[in-house]
Amino acid sequence: MSNTYYQVYIQAVFAVKYREAVISNECKSQILSVIGNLINETGCKTIIVNGTEDHVHCFLGLKPTISISELMKSVKGKSSRFINEHQLTKYRFEWQEGYGVFSYSQSHIDDVYKYIANQEEHHKKQNFKDEYSSFLNKFNIKFDERHIFENLI
Repeated sequence: MSNTYYQVYIQAVFAVKYREAVISNECKSQILSVIGNLINETGCKTIIVNGTEDHVHCFLGLKPTISISELMKSVKGKSSRFINEHQLTKYRFEWQEGYGVFSYSQSHIDDVYKYIANQEEHHKKQNFKDEYSSFLNKFNIKFDERHIFENLI
């Protein structure tokens, strides 16, 4: 792609199926590392990946030749397979269907990075469902609360 220049920053957010708290401290760094590597394998650039026991935030530079849906399908599918093959969780692991993706300008990089880096602290004050809904509201995305998450079992 000679003479093609780009800088597209996105944050992708996705949850464990049924928002189950199954990403333990023992396996968390390995899972986040795998996700970061999978993002890089697509030609995108991982800036930071972090999360809690029930969801993950990925901040990255998107390569314009890859679609967001292609990226998310690859990252979620391959990371699930890795988690299951290495038995990192007690039961069969799955990500929730769907995801949220939000775009940012260069001037927001530091703030988004800090926000994602401080997920553990942030979620002492706000649960994931409320956080996710606030993202949708902040970015003026119309949604039906009944269709954001699958019901807990």
